[in-house]
Amino acid sequence: MPVTAFITDPEALTITVVADFTVPVRRLWDAYADPRQIERFWGPPEFPATFRRHDFAPGGLSLYRLTSPEGESHGGYWKWVSVDEGRSFEVRDGFALEDGTPNTEMPDMRMVFEFQQTALGSRLTTTSYFDSLESLEQLQAMGMEQGTRSAMGQIDAVVEDLASYAADLPTQLQLVGDTQARVSRVIRGTADQVWRAHHEAELMRRWMLGPDGWEMPVCEVASEPGQRYRQEWRNLESGESFGFTGEFVEGERPVRAVTTEAMVTPQDPEGAQSPVTRNELTLTPVEGGTLLTLLITYPDTATREMILATGMVDGMETSYLRLEREALTAV
Repeated sequence: MPVTAFITDPEALTITVVADFTVPVRRLWDAYADPRQIERFWGPPEFPATFRRHDFAPGGLSLYRLTSPEGESHGGYWKWVSVDEGRSFEVRDGFALEDGTPNTEMPDMRMVFEFQQTALGSRLTTTSYFDSLESLEQLQAMGMEQGTRSAMGQIDAVVEDLASYAADLPTQLQLVGDTQARVSRVIRGTADQVWRAHHEAELMRRWMLGPDGWEMPVCEVASEPGQRYRQEWRNLESGESFGFTGEFVEGERPVRAVTTEAMVTPQDPEGAQSPVTRNELTLTPVEGGTLLTLLITYPDTATREMILATGMVDGMETSYLRLEREALTAV
């Protein structure tokens, strides 16, 4: 059981949780940075978490929901205050409504996570700061201690699972809910390098090609809200062509970029007949490089299944290998 102390201080309006692990600090840190991993332990076993957004950077936002097997669901958010790489991070934690907005009828708190190396591995000290004694007591009455101990009891199994999150794994796909898919891969480069490779036309033409035998004659880039992008590919042998177009919705270099996407063809050059997806790209420094996470929201389940069945993920893996081999060396 990783929790070694649970200390409530009504005078200081704090609750401090101390947990010890037999893994290096970096491994524990990455478990909190990676949405695939943190959602395996942030909620208790009877209410597992799903993270729909996880910006591991100051000014960022994380959104998650805890859902029971019976379908009972509770939302939460983190507003990111600061990150001291490998040492600590601070968030404002609160309850969220179905659409992700804060539930102002419930208490929120400031949380500081501090990571330390120990003789046996690592220690995580989490201190929650409350605005009032009433808020502290309300969370206590809701079973905060029991829930925290239950949730953190799952971390050992996650951090000891090195194989599932190794940096040399190929592109991974995870279905999220009924209409979303999460694509994840560690890219062997810095977040700034990976960002540039996704937002500079010269670099994009080096790697964003999918299988061999294709070229990218059109590469119009968008990197600011309201700008539109367009990418087109042509098969060198058959002359077949297709592309994508959309709008840059929001973003923060080199952490997050949100775009819309519609497919274009010679028969539908503006993508008017194509289903539109929302693509949320997040870049997070981890051991071995940068964790690239792409959360794609489709109009419906059928569209998601149709697009994934095209071999999209295999094509992305081919491109990411080329990105590491050819594009990052030019950054």
